Amino acid sequence: MRIGLIADPYIAIPPKGYGGIERIIDMLVNEYLKRGHKVILWAHPDSKVECELLPYGAPPHWGVSARAKELWQVMSTLYQRRKDIDVVHSFGRLAGMLPLYFSKIPKIQSYQRKITKRNVWLVSRFTGNGVFFTSCSDTGGIKRHMPGHWQTIYNGVVLEKFDFKENIASDAPLVFLGRLEKEKGPDVAISVARSTSRKLVIAGNIVDKGAYSSYFKKEIEPFIDGVNIQYIGEVEDKIKNQLLGSAAALLVPSVCMDPCPVVMFEALACGTPVIGLRAGGIPEVIEEGVTGFVCDTKEEMIQRVSRIKELDRLRCRKAAETKFSSVAIAEEYLALYRKLMKA
Repeated sequence: MRIGLIADPYIAIPPKGYGGIERIIDMLVNEYLKRGHKVILWAHPDSKVECELLPYGAPPHWGVSARAKELWQVMSTLYQRRKDIDVVHSFGRLAGMLPLYFSKIPKIQSYQRKITKRNVWLVSRFTGNGVFFTSCSDTGGIKRHMPGHWQTIYNGVVLEKFDFKENIASDAPLVFLGRLEKEKGPDVAISVARSTSRKLVIAGNIVDKGAYSSYFKKEIEPFIDGVNIQYIGEVEDKIKNQLLGSAAALLVPSVCMDPCPVVMFEALACGTPVIGLRAGGIPEVIEEGVTGFVCDTKEEMIQRVSRIKELDRLRCRKAAETKFSSVAIAEEYLALYRKLMKA
């Protein structure tokens, strides 16, 4: 197949630090190339990929003018290259596929973020269901109203990047890995660790803009002592592998509707169970009492920490291998491409 993939132009592929969506796109590019498919990728100019790259973007990316320029860059080149692709799969802006809305080329829009239901409804009506939608969890809830035009395909992990660790130290720490903003709940992770007298290692990027620019200094930094509560900054894959593999559990105390945090799959690939709040796609990924615990409150998370030893790290790894590997996820998308091309 000749596959066109569209990413937002904000983070290079593959990302060095933060960038969950970009990791999934990089994973798909590599899996498709292994199978002999041709891939054209629209993405950040600094992306380092083995396929053909069509760079675009108008830094600093915000504002009406920049957004309009970026959309025009995608739309114009997509129209020019329409004869070179059999299917177009966008992880970027829905409007980017506008030039092909009435083309017979199959079009897939994948959501890894909050879904704008109104836009989905308008495009579906406008194109006569000419765009197929996927989400990385059932959280969006739209597919109930769009049978036949919506599918859930979960995120995944490149297993080779993460080593399975069956045995860990008796005093292994808890880990929080993600953006350090209120919605992700790093302050909750600190509270859980302190309440259970467990060490906690925090990794991730500090959000220094917008409403939560002071959040780190006020609610995180005062508790960092370098011993019981450590902050190690953003981490690349090699360090992430070591960090997750040596952890007793990954804490995912998101209080937002986080559709499907990639870090959960990375932890499972290391054999590390996940303890998270019942938000977004977390309950869909974690098998209760097998690969982790899904909790309704911070207090429940505190209680579940004492039960970590009940969880089998091998079963965590097996879940990553059978359900969430890059091979499994790529095959799901390829099967969808074939179905839409046949139709």
